[in-house]
Amino acid sequence: MSQVITKSCLSAHDQQVLESVFNPLELTSSLAPEHINADSTEILVDADDYDYPEDIVNKSKTLEIEAVKLIEENHLDTAALEKFAEALKLTPKRASIYNNRAQALRLAGKDEDAFDDLDKAIEYGATQLKTKCHAYCQRGVLYRKKEKLDEARRDFEEAAKLGSKFAKTQLVEINPFAALCNQMLRQAFDQLK
Repeated sequence: MSQVITKSCLSAHDQQVLESVFNPLELTSSLAPEHINADSTEILVDADDYDYPEDIVNKSKTLEIEAVKLIEENHLDTAALEKFAEALKLTPKRASIYNNRAQALRLAGKDEDAFDDLDKAIEYGATQLKTKCHAYCQRGVLYRKKEKLDEARRDFEEAAKLGSKFAKTQLVEINPFAALCNQMLRQAFDQLK
């Protein structure tokens, strides 16, 4: 006669590992990924900020913050975009501005314009890895929305290399083999119940 092993026989850690196998995208345990929010509009300090006079950088950041506040208040009108444009006139290579403006464009349904800004954020973010990571995540989300999974996968892989747990979970989600494996494991364990 075989012995039946139930979940209650497992240690708390083993239960968490088992849960992560069955529900890799719904982790709430200590194994849950700490991720970079792809929707974040946080103002980041770019290493290239030091290429501009401090007063110009500060004015640019102020305009960027004002634009972000307008977006957070659901004012996706021209006022926010004008603030971003003013900030870019002052500091045309600040990756953070392009990344945040891309978020505004994405929220306004202007995906193609958002792609352009994300390309620039990635290009100018060479020395600002957190901004670059955010931009890769945003662009990956846009590619996924357009069902361009190869492009999304490439961007999520780049963001994952930069430390994004969000990107890592996206890679698991769009991996058809992982989904099939998880489905087979669930079925096997359902049969044991």
